[in-house]
Amino acid sequence: MHLAYIGLGSNLHDPAEQVRAALRALDAIEATRVAAQSSLYRSQPVGDAAQPEFVNAAARVESALDAHTLLARLLAVEQAAGRVRTRPNGPRTLDLDLLLFDDLRIDSAQLSVPHPRMHERAFVLIPLIEIAPDIVIPGRGPAGDWLARTDRQGVQRLGT
Repeated sequence: MHLAYIGLGSNLHDPAEQVRAALRALDAIEATRVAAQSSLYRSQPVGDAAQPEFVNAAARVESALDAHTLLARLLAVEQAAGRVRTRPNGPRTLDLDLLLFDDLRIDSAQLSVPHPRMHERAFVLIPLIEIAPDIVIPGRGPAGDWLARTDRQGVQRLGT
């Protein structure tokens, strides 16, 4: 079994419920199970600020699927949730990012692992560290060290 970490985010159509539904959908992917999930967090949009706030979370999954196949399943979950890619960093019903996959470094046309900007984003690091306090980003070092250097970007834990 492979160990993967997935970042989840939404800012359209009841974002908290979109993220909760996505967590259930991840658990339904064949040969895959959600082993841990973070709390939900509210965050400000990055890049295109003229859009609603996001709800973010992280999940640790165990999967027999390889990284590219798992990514394909994540994209299918996004599509089923109504994801339409209109512009970079634009609003979205659901965004699923394959952050880490085992301790591998992958750089292909379809997939970059570790996610190339995860170490700069509090909305990724805070939920990730909640479920994996000692997680190390391959090629970068401990996620906690990166969070200590990162602006918290207004990330707030939601009550539920």
